Formats: sequence, structure tokens, C-alpha cells
Amino acid sequence: MLRSLRVLNTPLSLAITLSAAGVLMITMGARQSLGLFVSPIHDSTGMGVAAISLALAVGQFAWGAIQPLAGALADRHGPRGVLWVGVLTLALGCALTPWVSSGFGLTVTLGLLAAMGSGVGSFSVLIGAAAQQLPAQARGAASGVINAGGSFGQFIFAPILQGLIQRLGWMGAMWGMAAMTLLALPMVGRLTRGYQPPPAPSAAEGGVLRAIRTAMADRSYLLLHLGFFTCGFHIAFLVTHLPGEVNLCGLPPSVASWSLAIIGLSNIVGSLYAGACVSRYRSKYVLAVMYGSRALLIALYLMAPATAWTYYLFAAGLGLTWLATVPPTAAIIGKLFGVRYLGTLFGLTLLSHQTGGFLGAWLGGLAITHLGDFTWMWYADMALAALAAVINLPIREQPVWQAQPA
Repeated sequence: MLRSLRVLNTPLSLAITLSAAGVLMITMGARQSLGLFVSPIHDSTGMGVAAISLALAVGQFAWGAIQPLAGALADRHGPRGVLWVGVLTLALGCALTPWVSSGFGLTVTLGLLAAMGSGVGSFSVLIGAAAQQLPAQARGAASGVINAGGSFGQFIFAPILQGLIQRLGWMGAMWGMAAMTLLALPMVGRLTRGYQPPPAPSAAEGGVLRAIRTAMADRSYLLLHLGFFTCGFHIAFLVTHLPGEVNLCGLPPSVASWSLAIIGLSNIVGSLYAGACVSRYRSKYVLAVMYGSRALLIALYLMAPATAWTYYLFAAGLGLTWLATVPPTAAIIGKLFGVRYLGTLFGLTLLSHQTGGFLGAWLGGLAITHLGDFTWMWYADMALAALAAVINLPIREQPVWQAQPA
């Protein structure tokens, strides 16, 4: 792993990579900690867990739906303006949330504004912007470091926000989160300081629409979408409803916040290792192992006693693969279609991820409302993870098409 990171030892490569990781640390840290607000918002407003879960489920889908558009705009016009709009929209959505008192209002602020802002400042634009400024041999390691930034954000944000909720109430914590998101703006400036738009593709090769048509006709790309759908279902269910699961077991809220933090800390290791594995092994095998390990961990969790240490160990295991699926997924897309439209094509893959995320967050809310627990959600999560492990095996990683400059 350390050997693969040495390719980032030039000042420019390191600055680009760490700036992208810093932006993702803030946007993902804010987004992945929203589950901590479900119970406080319900207790304060009486909206109901199902209505709050629906708002967050819409946010899961909106986060993914905006990524192809954001990636396409960044591919064409450059990432700086796109990222600025994203960060400011995320801050606005968080700042307006304490003023709403209905499920519809929460859907607008957290489900649309905050989610779309976070999505614009997320993987597709950041990894695409970094990849176009880095040499090919550095991209795998860079994607792992960038991904680790998002995990570190979860590790930092979860306990801070839980502490703010306890001291200032959920409204004060939400305003505090809005202020913290603005810290990403200086990092956007550093990331894009030397960015030069790539040359336009030749007329014979076509542009972004040709890239999308080619990708959507490729079986390997579609299989990648199906596996990533499962990843979204898994992550959204847990970040939204893990605090509720902890509460059902009679454990204090701090167990949930520290479990989310442990997931983030563990995924720093997982993301860096995944970035190293991309350079050494077939990415499809890396993904298959990750998804298979999730199915096994859920089975072990369901058989374990409901204690704080069960959650901490479960979180540590899950964290190794939590967002670590991103580097091998992006690597496969880069191998298939090149990096010219990586932001767009990876954004479409993230849309599949967040379609699964919508179902994971929403169905979890329905399960607790109508069934009283999350048992069937755990079974579904385990089955989908096992299926995703199998689906990734037939993927081929040979180049299919790449845009050539005019």
C-alpha cells in the first residue's frame, strides 16, 4: 500500500489529491451523519420516522441523480464553478432545515438542496478533476486517498455533531454543520488552481453523448451498475437507520455515533488499501471480495449479542469496505472508456448506487413503522450483498472506447 502511495510524492500531485480529499471529507462527513438527526427531529416536530426517512431517501436519490449532470458540466466547463455551487447549496440546505416543520419542507431542504449540493461536491466531479491532472500511474492511489477523505469526514463529523445535538439541540447542530461545510471552499480553489480543460474530442469520435451511448451498450458497465446499486442500498440503510437499530437494543445514542465514526476511521484504511489493490489486482475481484465480506459480516452481526462492542466490531469490519468500492469502480470505468468523460460515466454509476440508496433508506423507515424492527431489511441487505459479489465476476476490464482529442 505504501509503495503505491509513493507515486503521489510530487508536490503538485499531492496538493491535488489532498485538496480533493479535503472537499470530500466535508461534503461526505455532513451527508453521512444525517441519520443522527432522525430521532431528534421526530421528537421535536412529531413528523414521524417514516416521513423523515422518506425525506432522507429522496436525498439519497437526489445525491446520485445530480452526479451525472455535475460530472458532465465539470467535464465540459471545468470543476471550479461546479464545486462552488455544490458547497454553497449544501450549506443553504442545512441552514434552512431548522426552519421547516413538515415532511415536505424537510424533503426540500435535506432531500433536495443539501443532498444535491453534497452530490455536486462528491466523487464524480472530484475524482474526475483529479484524474485529468494526474499521470495514469497515480490515479489508482489518488482515488484511494480521495475516498479516504470522505471516510475521515464521517469519523470527524459523527461525534462532533452528536455532541452539538446534545449541547445545542438538533437545530443548533444543523446550523453548525452548515457553517462547517463552507470550509471546503478554499480547498476547491487549490484543487482547481492549475486545472486545464482537456481538448475537445474529434468529430469522428463524438462527445459525451457518444460516450454515454457506448457505455450503456456495454455489458460490463451495466453489471457494474447492478453491483453498485447494492452498495447504495447497504450504505443508505445503515447511515439512516443504524441509530434506530441501536435504540431498539436499549443502548445509548453515543453507541450509534461512535459506530458511524468507527466506520469512517476503518474505511480510511480500507480506501487506501483498495487504491493499492487497484494497481495490483483485477478491480472486479476486489469488488467481489468486498461485497461478499459484507454478506458474511451481516450474518455474524445477526447472530451476535446486542452489546456496544458488537456494534463497534461490526462497524470496524464494515468500514473496511464502506466506501472502498469507489476506487475499483472508478478504475474499471477508466479502463473501459478512459478519463475524458470519467465524471459523467462515473456519475451515472453513482445514480444506480443512489437508486439503491433511496430504497435502503425508505424501506428501512417502512420496516420500523409497520413491522417494528429491521429484521427483514438485514436479510435483504445480506442477500443483495451476496448477489453483488457474483455479479461482478463476469465483468471484463479491457478498453471499449476512448474519446480522442481533435
